[in-house]
Amino acid sequence: MKARLQQRARELGFDACRVTTAAAPADADHFHAWLADGRHGEMTWLARNADKRTDPQRVLPGARSIVCVAAAYSADRAESVVSGQWSVANNDAARPPRTTDHGPRTTDHGQPTTGVVARYARFTDYHDVLAEKLKQLSNFISTLAPESRSLWYVDTGPLLERDLAQRAGLGFIGKHTNLISRGLGNWFFLAEILTTAELEPDAPEKNRCGTCARCLAACPTQCITAPFQLDARRCISYLTIELKGSIPVELRPLIGNRIYGCDDCLAVCPWNKFAREGALMKPHARAEFLTPDLLELLALDNAGFKKKFAGTPMLRTKRRGLLRNVCVALGNVGDAHALPALLKATSDAEPLVAEHARWAMEQIEAREKAASART
Repeated sequence: MKARLQQRARELGFDACRVTTAAAPADADHFHAWLADGRHGEMTWLARNADKRTDPQRVLPGARSIVCVAAAYSADRAESVVSGQWSVANNDAARPPRTTDHGPRTTDHGQPTTGVVARYARFTDYHDVLAEKLKQLSNFISTLAPESRSLWYVDTGPLLERDLAQRAGLGFIGKHTNLISRGLGNWFFLAEILTTAELEPDAPEKNRCGTCARCLAACPTQCITAPFQLDARRCISYLTIELKGSIPVELRPLIGNRIYGCDDCLAVCPWNKFAREGALMKPHARAEFLTPDLLELLALDNAGFKKKFAGTPMLRTKRRGLLRNVCVALGNVGDAHALPALLKATSDAEPLVAEHARWAMEQIEAREKAASART
């Protein structure tokens, strides 16, 4: 039965399909300790359903198996994503910043005007893309085991999906706390089906990081406090997506021109030499998010924001969150050319946008003043 299920998963476009039991994850104590330390920040839902996350039986009573699937979304093997200013990964303040093939683009003033969006968000929302395929796979289980019950989730259920995926053999949790696949590198989505059907479990994957610590060195904010230890409150993905209020002033300069998420710890992983572009996500790529223009984004009203980002993960931040991030990016990489737009943003109806616009103007004006003093 499992072989037929895995074949069906491949037919639906998934790049990997493995099975584990519905037993509680072995790392539940670590998860509870992480919550107790407050390292989840404002992601209160993680604590609210912590008991479910550490016991699949609370999610689907009678569950016997968990099907874990993966869908790849990038074949880019570039070693670094650095955002318009020096990165802590460079360890050399005299060296100019590295960039990806996608930017940053510069103005006549020689300063970048584009932002960086995490690779996973450069597509139609993966929740929507994977949901229909996963539903079909869940229905297929029902045909194989008519008396069974199943629940499926695309990054939405109360599950410790990385722990379950490692136990199913999809990959191993790296020192950056993300799942790494020997066949897909770091660039893939996870989804799960809990089922009362009994399927033969696959062998778990063992950790294969070895002595490599590239991800720790690459993190701009040093949110990976030790191997396998993450403080989300310092993570740029958290700061630009999950955090709803003001970004801490001391962390703003480290964000560079990232406006939605961060890939640095993922991008430096040597296992990306095996990354490949998945068929399921490829038709849903959004090329306009490769080099989004910061000043164009800052000019968006609420209707314009909803129209531009409809059906994408970036809709999640709402206009105020994204424009907050855009202001920080301009404060880090912009020049006098950005000041008129930022001045207008200081009167934005959203106090969050206005606050960060004022900060950005102060940063640019300080750089302009310093540059004038040197000439």
